[in-house]
Amino acid sequence: MLFLEHKKLYREMYNRAPHPGVDFTIPFGKAKIVKPGDSLTIVTYGALVQKSILAALEVEKRSEGASVEIIDLRTLAPWDWETVKASVMKTNRVIIAHEDTLSFGYGAEIAARIADELFSHLDAPVKRVAAMDTWVGYHPQLEAKILPQTDDLIRTIDQTLSF
Repeated sequence: MLFLEHKKLYREMYNRAPHPGVDFTIPFGKAKIVKPGDSLTIVTYGALVQKSILAALEVEKRSEGASVEIIDLRTLAPWDWETVKASVMKTNRVIIAHEDTLSFGYGAEIAARIADELFSHLDAPVKRVAAMDTWVGYHPQLEAKILPQTDDLIRTIDQTLSF
């Protein structure tokens, strides 16, 4: 087993609590719907969960009737296909958001399975928000340019909802 955590999440204030509660373990292969919605599904994990929440709230604030569902996969192998499937069948639109590269990234596999098995339920193409196809620079400005940001998600949500 390999367990990886996003080191930046340790420094984020929204991710801190003095005590995680009695049920702080993550069940393998069970995603969490962190924000329910019915217009669009965002499938994500790691640092993009918070950015997806911020993007969804911004879009919903200025788009009458838009409601974005956000799924945090939490584990990648196994991953919770049933939760993703149910959400996509409900919203009929989906964005996969992750910090891996766009080409050959983990989101490509999720997108391929959704397109293959749920094509008849889709009202818009499966979209992906991911890192540029290059190494991540260590300078904060380079990192911000290469990795997906909230504005990238907002732009993609707007495009997908208007399709």
